[in-house]
Amino acid sequence: MAGTGVRIDGNTLRLPGGVAVRFVRTLRLPEKGTHPLPPGLGEFPVRRVSDFGDRVPPQWRGRGGVMLPVHLREAMWLSFTGTTEPAALQVGVGKVCAVSGKPWRDHLVRKPQNYLVLPRQPWLDGINSGKGTVRQFVAVPLGLGATVEGQVTGEEVWGGVQLQAFGLKERALAEWRRAERERRRQRTAGPFAGFGAPPPGGGPLPMAAAAPGAPPPAPSAPAGAPPRRAAAMGLGVGGSMHQEVYRDDRPLQDWSETPAGRVFVHLVTPPEWRRITGEAPPPSPVDRAAYTRAGLPWYDYYDEDAEDLDPSGALTDVKPVGDWLGDDLDPWQQPSPGQVTPLKDAPGKQVEDGDW
Repeated sequence: MAGTGVRIDGNTLRLPGGVAVRFVRTLRLPEKGTHPLPPGLGEFPVRRVSDFGDRVPPQWRGRGGVMLPVHLREAMWLSFTGTTEPAALQVGVGKVCAVSGKPWRDHLVRKPQNYLVLPRQPWLDGINSGKGTVRQFVAVPLGLGATVEGQVTGEEVWGGVQLQAFGLKERALAEWRRAERERRRQRTAGPFAGFGAPPPGGGPLPMAAAAPGAPPPAPSAPAGAPPRRAAAMGLGVGGSMHQEVYRDDRPLQDWSETPAGRVFVHLVTPPEWRRITGEAPPPSPVDRAAYTRAGLPWYDYYDEDAEDLDPSGALTDVKPVGDWLGDDLDPWQQPSPGQVTPLKDAPGKQVEDGDW
């Protein structure tokens, strides 16, 4: 099976062109109101599907990619910190674009924009469904109709998350690199060079990624048993939060017409994760009220030089998972103003690709 140009480095997916993607566990927000950005509570473990070929459904083997475990109604966000050069990244949820709400495309589109611009976009917490806001990614099983895919398309076929990266064309990339060299030269030549520089990487709560070892043994199916269907998951939506999805200010012609790399990310329930990998899944996320009572930070990110994209009409109409599964939130304790931290202006293994 062909490679994707994507590699796993610990729990980080590295796409061609220097794109780095991590899946971060977080607090699930109430579905009413608009909230600050929730904190990171550690990375989801990510494993290659090809390492467990005899334990995953044939459909997964056909799609290739990677997998990670999520609890029912668990929230996540995608971190792009560590991306080294400009890239256009498409993010699909069940092959529905999380930016435009349109069906998955194998090329970039500007009207409506169907991609994120990295590294300007440091993370994505949900679908682009409001002006200056997104609705949080929340995991739900396929088959209920609660996923973004189910509500937008009327079917739940794919589930998971799809990523596809495009780099700049050679001339545009050479110009960007020249400008970066000049910017660094001016910065190091300044009177306060070396003082106040941010640490490498970024994001609210940087976390170390431990490289996984060889797959541990797991129980095998009895001889002659039919293939087992893993409990596949997709992404629905939860609460709204303050986050902009930035408009691309480059000409579309600066970007390559063909993707540099792509990967299918399967979401699996914790019991199936344990059966497939032999590993214990992460525990359920910490209680929201306890986190807030402890005085731990929330975040507000704002880039005054960037322009927010208009919300997608299709994604604006997506209903939160509570409308499908009922409300199970504990009483909400709003963070105090002092807990909201303003940010900014406010090598690994080859991942196999498949048919999707």
